[in-house]
Amino acid sequence: MPLVQKKNDEIIVKGSNIMYVLVFLATAGFLIACIFLIVHGLKFDSKYSFLYLGGGIIFTPFYLYITLWNIPGLIPGKTLLSIKLGENGVIKSKKGMIPIKDIRNIDLVRNPLNLINDIVIETFNDKKYKIRTYNLIGDLRYQIIVDQYIHPYMTENAKKVWDRKVNLERLRDVARYERKETKFD
Repeated sequence: MPLVQKKNDEIIVKGSNIMYVLVFLATAGFLIACIFLIVHGLKFDSKYSFLYLGGGIIFTPFYLYITLWNIPGLIPGKTLLSIKLGENGVIKSKKGMIPIKDIRNIDLVRNPLNLINDIVIETFNDKKYKIRTYNLIGDLRYQIIVDQYIHPYMTENAKKVWDRKVNLERLRDVARYERKETKFD
């Protein structure tokens, strides 16, 4: 399943299958490993049984917490956000519709409590929107999506702010992405 799907003048952003697998392995996989450690620690058949038991007991609450936060993101085919292109373009998410012209700043921020990346959009109306990505979009993909579909429709000041954040040389070298300079009149 592709990360970005085009339907008419709308871009639908979903997580990639590889990221679904990685998120599942990083959350539920480690939780299963902790339970495995506890079970083998309780057998007391090794001189490391106390280490197994201690490690399992210490890390199980942490991975249970992380797994519970990531469960909503593990729904296959979940639409994270959609972007309506054009001069009157908007970003649609569960949090509402955000006109692209109103965007002052857009950034990918990791939440320190649940370790999930959020797309944080600040508008000229002093509103802040957080779109949860469940770590299904990598940093480079996020930068390409914003640069390709949102950047052309932003105001000049917002474009300058975005240009200071994005490293186009890195995108060209790593992801083979080139910004297409388009003029919209």
